[in-house]
Amino acid sequence: MKQIFTEEQKFSKSWVILIIAALVLLPLYGIYQQIILGQPYGDKPMSDFGLILFLLLTLALLGLFLVLKLKTQLTEHEIQMKYYPFFTKMVKWSDIKSAKVLNYGFVGGWGIRLWTKYGTVYNVKGSTGLAIEMKNGKKFLIGTQKETELKYALQQITRVNTPPN
Repeated sequence: MKQIFTEEQKFSKSWVILIIAALVLLPLYGIYQQIILGQPYGDKPMSDFGLILFLLLTLALLGLFLVLKLKTQLTEHEIQMKYYPFFTKMVKWSDIKSAKVLNYGFVGGWGIRLWTKYGTVYNVKGSTGLAIEMKNGKKFLIGTQKETELKYALQQITRVNTPPN
């Protein structure tokens, strides 16, 4: 299959990553004070197990934001989308009613947004995406940072998939 467009986006909101990294410091300090020094951490101390669990959860959240990526590939036959580490989605052009690049504005944040007027929105940043409407009526949108290249790719795919008169 000839690849016509590819894009890989990573979550790059450094302020969010800094906030989560700062959250990691809370249980770390709590573990140091309560488990290592033997002094209760706070007025109503959490159990040692609770502190360790809190640390593991904040580290997992930090790790998720560091590895999160959205990869989009368009070929002559299909759209392939990988929202790592969650899932992969493949849709054949023959199942698509319409596809267009548009500015979708703000849909309540980044990530996976359900029940928007565009259907499910998959994004990691920005407000431009490829809006897909399937022949079965379902809709979804894939965010992009390469608006011009994606529009050009859609033109190429349309030419390839349109039967001659």
